[in-house]
Amino acid sequence: MNHQYIAIEGNIGAGKTTLCNMLTKEWNCAKILEQFTDNPFLPYFYKQPERYGFPVELFFMTERHKQLQDFFSKPDLFKNCTVADYFFVKTLLFAQHTLQDEEYRLFQRLYNILNASFPQPDLIVYLHRTVPDLQRNIQHRGRDYEQNIADEYLAKVQASYLNYLKSLTDIPVLLLYVDGIRFWEDENAYRKIVDCISESYSPRVYHMNLF
Repeated sequence: MNHQYIAIEGNIGAGKTTLCNMLTKEWNCAKILEQFTDNPFLPYFYKQPERYGFPVELFFMTERHKQLQDFFSKPDLFKNCTVADYFFVKTLLFAQHTLQDEEYRLFQRLYNILNASFPQPDLIVYLHRTVPDLQRNIQHRGRDYEQNIADEYLAKVQASYLNYLKSLTDIPVLLLYVDGIRFWEDENAYRKIVDCISESYSPRVYHMNLF
């Protein structure tokens, strides 16, 4: 295993948690899974994003911070790697599209303080899907509060991720194009993903098409 800490990222419905669970089972790694269902503001946010944007993002940020802080302060010495289904910076990327200007400036100041103490991943894996494919996955998993997410919102989130990942100069980024690929049902596709992630990479963006 060439990586000690891998962050699996992607848009809503990309398959981050599913891949994280599959990898940690295969490699016997420690895992960090985002506890998004515990956010009490999330159902209200999808109905009234302007009203509930700040509390939903603040809750996500503080919960992610607490989870990462607890995890890295008590490392599991019997695990040789860690796989997470999010990278802390997603807090800021999502907030860009949900907060008003003044709210975002305040939020960014809080984020910069909280982000200072975390280790950086050795590798970021971004699962790239088109908006129609994301919507199919969202509909399939059937979470009531996600059923009305707009295509425009998903497209903006995708653009924010890609712009951010292109700006990174110190972490390797593996951009996996998995549109239409249900790797949790397709063993060959999953093995290709594992092979890609297992390689060593220098810091830059790598584009991998699994078609």
